[in-house]
Amino acid sequence: MTTAATAMPPAGDTRQIVPPEDRYATELAFLAAHDTGPRPPGWRLTPHAVVTFVMGSAGEPLALPADAEAPGGLPRRLVIEQKFVGERALVERCVITLAGERGLLLVGEPGTAKSLLSELLAAAVCGTSALTVQGTAGTTEDQLKYGWNYALLLAQGPSRTALVPSPVLSAMTTGAVARVEEITRCLPEVQDALVSLLSERRVAVPELAGGPDAQLHAAPGFALIATANLRDKGVSEMSAALKRRFNFETVGPIADLDTETALVRRQARAAVERTGARYGVDDTVLEVLVTAFRELRGGRTAEGWEVERPSTVMSTAEAVSVATALGLATAYFPAGRDPLRLLPGHLLGVVRKDDPADAARLLGYWDGAVRRRAEAGATTWRTLWDLRAVLED
Repeated sequence: MTTAATAMPPAGDTRQIVPPEDRYATELAFLAAHDTGPRPPGWRLTPHAVVTFVMGSAGEPLALPADAEAPGGLPRRLVIEQKFVGERALVERCVITLAGERGLLLVGEPGTAKSLLSELLAAAVCGTSALTVQGTAGTTEDQLKYGWNYALLLAQGPSRTALVPSPVLSAMTTGAVARVEEITRCLPEVQDALVSLLSERRVAVPELAGGPDAQLHAAPGFALIATANLRDKGVSEMSAALKRRFNFETVGPIADLDTETALVRRQARAAVERTGARYGVDDTVLEVLVTAFRELRGGRTAEGWEVERPSTVMSTAEAVSVATALGLATAYFPAGRDPLRLLPGHLLGVVRKDDPADAARLLGYWDGAVRRRAEAGATTWRTLWDLRAVLED
């Protein structure tokens, strides 16, 4: 429903990407003081405040209660920025799942901001999004449970101090939210390690048998958010037992053209301006760019004409990348750089990522939708039609 936003560093911050708990620290502290209602065990914010943090305050400033203190110089009134573009009901269901200490699985096409949503939820609930495991074919069971500091292990033998907890185990023992990215890319035996962890809420440490640390238990507030792509070719099917321990929520593409265009504009401009350059791509080019992505993604134009969909994912995240590239090209090579004339080449680069045959599908889009709009007198689309030869190279 949105693309993964680039968290721009505050002035003086040397990090390229700033985690949400740092970037939005003022908002999180404000919401903690603003909403003093009941909170699930271990939560820093109320469920309602978590949703407000993710979805924003609709441009309206929130005010602290008259009797509430503003710790650390917090403002007494603050507009909460919208960070995720999508249905509020989806976010509310996610928050309720976490409040019930159920596993939450966010599924959807690549580039629909599943990871962003999981980061925002974790930051709002427990104050950190860093307790994360990236799922790959090389992910091991130790990365979901624990390993050992072998220097201490050899010197002292098995002990709690020699044990190195995984991010998931750290979240368990502190009552925080753990995140597992691309869970279906993990091998089945690694996935299965989560079954007992999510049902029994404890991890056995056989090496410490007979002592108080032989069983490490989950503290109140522990929850797990996982993500999975619907079109990932390198997946391992989740077992029925593991599926039962998750509530599934599907994160879809942005439904509205204007909303998606505004998001692409905002994120591309921020990415270019972070380099110190000025963003010089006008709204007409961005609207054409987003329209092409949406129609190739959906297989149908706004007029109802059929379009052959490429096999590659025409996600909002890819649209942001193209819009950013156009902005950088016009900023660094301004002489004769019309961003509209650069667009066909960048689109071709996107569709060729998975299957070279997708280049023919893009050419078919040009011979269909682009040509028909050009013939109808649309100036911008006429320019694109005149650039058809770029797609034949």
